[in-house]
Amino acid sequence: MERREVLKTVAATVAGAISSAALAADHDHHHAPAGMAPRNAGLIAASADCLKTGEACLAHCLYLLGNGDREMAACAQSVNELLASCTALMKLAGQDSKHVPGFAKLAAEICASCEKECRKHEKHHAECKACADSCAACLKECKRALA
Repeated sequence: MERREVLKTVAATVAGAISSAALAADHDHHHAPAGMAPRNAGLIAASADCLKTGEACLAHCLYLLGNGDREMAACAQSVNELLASCTALMKLAGQDSKHVPGFAKLAAEICASCEKECRKHEKHHAECKACADSCAACLKECKRALA
């Protein structure tokens, strides 16, 4: 099987899984009252945005590293840590886990570290600026969760 065929198969499988999850969610009969947002909505949105901008930043860093720009190594490493942290944070916040405050403290440190690293490159790379801005917003939400 060619690489392209494998990728199509994987993409179709993922799309099917997402569709099935969405359909299952539609049949859940334990909905929150209309207009009621989850308690951690801000944290969920901020961590999701960090994931989106972080993936773009990491891809850009890897592209530059692949072309010999070693200056982006620290940025790629900090963004990779951010992605792991924000994935866990988003899931915990979405489940309204009792561990949200403790994990938000750690995620805040990781967001601050990533923001600092990305700010070094923000004038030359739009991806780094977007990631740094998302980190700042997520850091703010993490601090709110700690209050």
